[in-house]
Amino acid sequence: MVFDKIKRAFSKSLSGESSGEDYVEIDLGKEEIDQKVFVKLFSLKDYEEVNPILNSLREGYTIAVIDIKTLRQRDPIELKRAVSKIKKTTDAMEGNIAGFGENVIIVTPSFAKIHKEAMPKPKEDRENIGSRWD
Repeated sequence: MVFDKIKRAFSKSLSGESSGEDYVEIDLGKEEIDQKVFVKLFSLKDYEEVNPILNSLREGYTIAVIDIKTLRQRDPIELKRAVSKIKKTTDAMEGNIAGFGENVIIVTPSFAKIHKEAMPKPKEDRENIGSRWD
């Protein structure tokens, strides 16, 4: 470990031993931290429940799946404030945010992207558009 090397270097210099080196090399690239990505489920019932969601997102390794149904039914204005705050934090982290249906929001950190595919128009609309241009 890096700290063991530093500890040995200091203990040798205090005891008077000299290893012939005036410096200690620390290779930070060797040690990799094993980070796991968590998918956490949240239920947004009050505006105050935004802060635990934001704290999890700021850790950087959390994909948040947020159920907004209760707050949407209770207070749409508070929901708008909460989603706006989540969106600002997501933008600052360079992450992605997307709605999934009417009751779920998904938020990802910068290393994960949400694929947003445009829904094809219903067949009836395409036929009506085509007849206008004929």
